[in-house]
Amino acid sequence: MSANNYGKVAVLSGGRSAEREISLQSGHAVLGALLGRGVDAHAFDPAEQPLDALIHQGFNSAYISLHGRYGEDGTVQGALELLGLPYTGSGVMASAIAMDKWRTKLLWQAVGINSPRSVLLQADSDVSEIIENLGVPLIVKPAREGSTIGLSKIHSKQELTAAYQLAAKHDSMVLAEEFIEGAELTVGILGETPLPVVKIEVAGDLYDYEAKYLSDDTQYFCPSGLPEGQERAIQAQALQAYQILGCEGWGRVDLMLSDSGQFYFLEANTSPGMTSHSLVPMAAKSIGLSFEDLVMKILDLSHVG
Repeated sequence: MSANNYGKVAVLSGGRSAEREISLQSGHAVLGALLGRGVDAHAFDPAEQPLDALIHQGFNSAYISLHGRYGEDGTVQGALELLGLPYTGSGVMASAIAMDKWRTKLLWQAVGINSPRSVLLQADSDVSEIIENLGVPLIVKPAREGSTIGLSKIHSKQELTAAYQLAAKHDSMVLAEEFIEGAELTVGILGETPLPVVKIEVAGDLYDYEAKYLSDDTQYFCPSGLPEGQERAIQAQALQAYQILGCEGWGRVDLMLSDSGQFYFLEANTSPGMTSHSLVPMAAKSIGLSFEDLVMKILDLSHVG
């Protein structure tokens, strides 16, 4: 398709979520790629101007590079549908469900997709009962945040209260989840095609915000080094996990491969990071798809409400 046929494209980034800074980086990279292909693209920060300005400024579609709340959770998607503007990524329902790790788990469990055991944590929860049922170590995290913001790994019941309080600062819904010992993996999805698996190795104890964005010691492997049959099985189940939530366009599914060889799916991301060092571009590059090619493919797969 000719660059002129896309019309005027708004690259939505920044926003009001806790992931604002990462979103601005993604948006900058996406904007550069679109401009490099001759698309009439412009940065648009929903935290700085109302969304109806998209209509007043003559935009024809939106490329969503927002992460987290007010961008990845169905709210912006719904507003864009009301405005009649096509947008990249999943629709309203899938975006909202995928942002909610608790309800994502319920859907996956209903169709037999394995996920770590978990409970919703309250301020007055029986700590001893939770530890008895889920064991330690234990992951405590907000149910509706991204980038592992507010996440803790605890090793004793004495640490559970502080971990709950940290997570509750970010979300009224807090999840306590069993810790799976093994390899951290992620699978990007483009259209209806799973990309090669990326294996993540961290220097510390946890793939948290610091390991993702600040540490120089986190290592990424693509090709993953997994046996071919195992990689294909992971890709197939990742695609199923993605589609059962109603996701479309593109996204990413994160999982653990336990030491016993079992897959445990953690969450789906409907607007993953899109810098040149992010995981979906890394997987795309491994099959010969450049960053600019990937960005254009995602634009071609725009959702029309």
